[in-house]
Amino acid sequence: MTIVAERPRIAETADAIRAQFNYIVDTGVPPVRYIDWPEMAHKAIDPQYRQHEMSVRNGRPLRDTFDIDTHGFVFVDHHTQVRDFTDEAQRVGVYDAEVRALIKKHTGAADVVVFDHTLRVSDEQMQQSINARPTVKGVHNDYTETSAPRRLREIVGDAEAERRFKKRWAIVQVWRPIRGAVMMDPLGICDGRSIPQQGFIRVQRRYRDRTGEVYHISHNPAHVWFHFPRMERHEALVFKVFDSDASKPSRFTAHSAFDDPASPPDAPSRESIETRTFAFFD
Repeated sequence: MTIVAERPRIAETADAIRAQFNYIVDTGVPPVRYIDWPEMAHKAIDPQYRQHEMSVRNGRPLRDTFDIDTHGFVFVDHHTQVRDFTDEAQRVGVYDAEVRALIKKHTGAADVVVFDHTLRVSDEQMQQSINARPTVKGVHNDYTETSAPRRLREIVGDAEAERRFKKRWAIVQVWRPIRGAVMMDPLGICDGRSIPQQGFIRVQRRYRDRTGEVYHISHNPAHVWFHFPRMERHEALVFKVFDSDASKPSRFTAHSAFDDPASPPDAPSRESIETRTFAFFD
């Protein structure tokens, strides 16, 4: 990736904040992590990060201007019938259909396949009690040019994947709080047009039965960051992490949890769910 994108023209907002983001350092050696594979942990090559202070704009006043193909994300109201997101039966039986409809509406996809839900919380004890993962404080995009098609094959099989490869497809995610308002560790999201097509560092995630790969992204002052303060349970971020159509202005969307300087000292733990889907287009 060598083409440098032009910095998008976006109206300033009065209530931008300054926050630290963990950006990967390109050491020239691709990082490798072993997930749920402790006997191989000694072979890991840990990524290195450096903090950079960035301006993070309040996206709420601009919410109606965002477009998923242009910016890589949209911020929407999305009421759900799910009572308890920790209940897998409700996630599959209720939320999957809601997510499919939401993504079709905002992407124009003809078909959507939900393939993963991940709960994340800030509190370590709560992580264990509801089988959740910690928040991710590192600027990243969840799939690469290699791992996206590989994941499609793993989920739908070789024959179906080959059929889908003949037309445009994407990986689209939905992120939302699952209880109260997010008052700590909010999700920052980067305007996809502001990410130069360079500085994408592949980080392998090796499991016992498969190898995943994500992009962690090195710092660039052109990055334009947004957040949506105190997101509520009825609000969601819909964003792309891969698009097979190289002509789209945004194919990837860098994102990261971050320490909000406006968080009160007694802020409750952030509890959220991210849902991954394949979106298929006619």
